[in-house]
Amino acid sequence: MFHFFRNQIEKRCAYCARGRQINEREVACPRRGVMDAADHCSRFAYDPLKRVPPRPAALDTQKHLPEDFSL
Repeated sequence: MFHFFRNQIEKRCAYCARGRQINEREVACPRRGVMDAADHCSRFAYDPLKRVPPRPAALDTQKHLPEDFSL
């Protein structure tokens, strides 16, 4: 299976192709009904479009001089 962003994605109902998000904490699963978004079952199918990757780290400009950014 091809994974975006990381090699090992944790199985969560929130990332499952079969589930539909109800709110931030609940997912409607056609197999098991309303589930917690952190749970998963044996029919888990990863959908990379449902996963929001973590934000990149911000650049701390206080540690660098303006000369560091010039050619």
